[in-house]
Amino acid sequence: MAETVEAGSDTFVRWITGFLDSPSRAAEEFWQAVTGATVSARRGPGEAFATLVPAGGDAYLRVQVVGDGPARAHLDLHVEDVPAQARRVVGLGAAVVLDEGDLVVLRSPAGLAFCLVRWQGERVRPAPVGVAGARSLVDQLCVDVPAASFDAEADFWASVTGWARRRGSRPEFDFLVRPDGMPLRLLLQRVGSPVPGMHFDLACEDREALVVRHVDLGASVVRAEAAWTTLRDPVGRFYCVTDRDPATGRLG
Repeated sequence: MAETVEAGSDTFVRWITGFLDSPSRAAEEFWQAVTGATVSARRGPGEAFATLVPAGGDAYLRVQVVGDGPARAHLDLHVEDVPAQARRVVGLGAAVVLDEGDLVVLRSPAGLAFCLVRWQGERVRPAPVGVAGARSLVDQLCVDVPAASFDAEADFWASVTGWARRRGSRPEFDFLVRPDGMPLRLLLQRVGSPVPGMHFDLACEDREALVVRHVDLGASVVRAEAAWTTLRDPVGRFYCVTDRDPATGRLG
């Protein structure tokens, strides 16, 4: 069953959207297939943007064609007062890259790009979809942070969102406690690379079957761990399929 977010809840963020940033449209059909979504009409300069429209609930995933760098991910935080929240976030250590009033592009202290956008009333989290005979859902954005700057960056995201920071299931992970019904959880991971990044995670009922399905659609397996499998999508973007429950987001 889809969940709702109460507009009056005690959080700065009313909704969260994950972006799949790619050098071309080559992976859009793949993500449409694995999410069970349809692709909206294109918009923006050069028709770079489109929304992955779920079968039910409000959209929370979008695609964007970018002209530089490798395929990657970023997030948009939907707020009621963009200028006021931008000032607050800058006070927490972010830097403004672009200010268009109701859209402000920023970078976190570790250098991760994200956006503040105006909340349009989104409140219904889409339900898991049936893929490969089992339910799955893109439900988590993992923020990969170099170990040396991890604590400062984790505290930054907790302050920006107003979500409490908690220890994860393994020493390298922390997570932020999202409000009920928020479509994406934020996981924070200590990494050995000096370069920060973000990647998406799926929760699923049958990881082995889902990985086979994704490979058939054009993904490639990077490695398998005890509770997740890391893959690359058709344009080389890392993401993970995990054993977490797609309804609750919890492991085990």
